[in-house]
Amino acid sequence: MKPLSAGRDTLLDRFGRLLADRLQSQTSGYEPYTPSDPETLARTLRPGDILLVEGNQKVSAAIKYLTQSTWSHAALFVGEAAPLTLDQAALPAAERPQLIEVNLGEGCVAVPLTKYRTYNTRICRPIGLTPEDRDTVLTFMVSRLGLKYDMKNITDMLRYFLPTPPIPVRWRRRMIAFGSGDPTRAICSTLIAEAFEAIRYPILPDITRAPGHAAATSTYSRQEILHIRHHSLYTPRDFDLSPYFEIVKPTLKYGFDYKRLEWAAGREGP
Repeated sequence: MKPLSAGRDTLLDRFGRLLADRLQSQTSGYEPYTPSDPETLARTLRPGDILLVEGNQKVSAAIKYLTQSTWSHAALFVGEAAPLTLDQAALPAAERPQLIEVNLGEGCVAVPLTKYRTYNTRICRPIGLTPEDRDTVLTFMVSRLGLKYDMKNITDMLRYFLPTPPIPVRWRRRMIAFGSGDPTRAICSTLIAEAFEAIRYPILPDITRAPGHAAATSTYSRQEILHIRHHSLYTPRDFDLSPYFEIVKPTLKYGFDYKRLEWAAGREGP
């Protein structure tokens, strides 16, 4: 992502803003099945957690199609590490900016949990992260606040106007990274992946299996060698699929007893 150049807006700048506004307009008919409770999310989230969001913007539809996933957006929870004004510090936790995300056209910003009170969400928690590495990830994201998306990256935006392009599945991930030469920041997962790449924390690395030595527990063992994938190729669903991130469900986190549920009398059919 390149900072916007100073000076008067050009025709290309204005055209880029127009495209971004159109792509961020909401689609009709979206109804979350289990909408988020910001207060419960505030109790559950820990710094370093990733919040996946099922978006309802026009760009969200294209991202869902290209990634074959319900998740179209990702934000990193930084908690108290986010810089606050005096007025913001006095707000309840769920209303203070505690998530860092990147939005098309807007850039890297801090937003409150209440922004996603009407969306389906999922919490992905990196397991075994040391306090030092967690601080590195948080510092990386906080330092990117204010970074602007370059409106001149028209090719980065035009692709999302065709929600379901006739592209083979194996090429769709590559299409997300396609752009003007600078890895796209239209999807916030790329910036989050870059933060975890800085501490060499795995998400979905490429794995090569090399011959190993015979062991008592098996007839033949193999050594797994991990290869870092470029952060621009990561999508929101990769944190959901990663074997190194735990899926945290607030309903289960604070105790769930199915015996205490109240069911309507009788059995209702479809």
